[in-house]
Amino acid sequence: MVVNYDSILTKNERPSVMVGIPAFNEEEMVGRIVAVAKTHSDFVVVVNDCSIDSTAKVAEDAGAYVISHSVNKGYGGGALTIFQTAQEYKPDILIFIDADGQHNPDDIPRFIAKIQEGYDVVVGSRFIDDGHKSKMPSYREFGIRMIDKATHIAANGAAPVSDILCGYRAFNPKAYSKIHSLNPSTHGCTEIIVKLGNLGMKFGEVPVVIRYDLEHTSKIGPIRMGVNLFGGIIQVMVTKRPLLCFGLPGIILLLFGIILAIQAFDVVAQTEIWPTLVTLVAGLLMVMGMLLITTAFILFAVAQMIQLVVSDKR
Repeated sequence: MVVNYDSILTKNERPSVMVGIPAFNEEEMVGRIVAVAKTHSDFVVVVNDCSIDSTAKVAEDAGAYVISHSVNKGYGGGALTIFQTAQEYKPDILIFIDADGQHNPDDIPRFIAKIQEGYDVVVGSRFIDDGHKSKMPSYREFGIRMIDKATHIAANGAAPVSDILCGYRAFNPKAYSKIHSLNPSTHGCTEIIVKLGNLGMKFGEVPVVIRYDLEHTSKIGPIRMGVNLFGGIIQVMVTKRPLLCFGLPGIILLLFGIILAIQAFDVVAQTEIWPTLVTLVAGLLMVMGMLLITTAFILFAVAQMIQLVVSDKR
């Protein structure tokens, strides 16, 4: 399908809106999502992430502009393609929505209105309004809240949203123009928010309902999803808070090593027998502690230099 973006995105009295939909084997729902999303936007882009079903054809028949990956790149890779497309064609508002039907595309106008209030990023939340709370399985809610808390700690408060894993989001050009890389091995949700939070973007939230009564809405199991998400959190902690991630454990190990060493010397003073095992453990703990502390300071220095470069570019 040939799309004339210049005519679609011609400035008028209302903002131009692009809806981006990452999709992998979503032939059952993607057509309906595209059809409704088109009624609330200027154009819809579906990133077909190497699906083996008819996702691309169904989306195109529904009126979407389809970009197909030759290899599966995961959510992070699909999201990055959408950001790159937005950076090329420069809509006033970019909205992400899932292709599996869990998000209600009729909520798009609410995200548009929130962006127009002056927010750079608007994130859907399952938790901020009792009237909009989703019927979420308790184990899922527990896991999401734990990951939310871990991410807030890792990001040092740079992610001021209550539902950091919700993929229903809106961005203005100031925000979406800053995303140039995403780790394809992680889910991407936390990484995007943390990156924009560290850049000082203004966040808003919109209460949303997520459907959990649909079949086949998750393409990977909960264990793999959890591993991917925590992997992203660890990556954030290593790059953004190395003193906490490495320095604190290093100090604890060093202190334990010193305590054991003092005890070893005390044993020698009282018995004139050198406690070999205690000495070896004390030495190992002190060496490990010093290595972690040194690593923490090196990573902290690198992170500060990166921050200076980013600030200069801003």
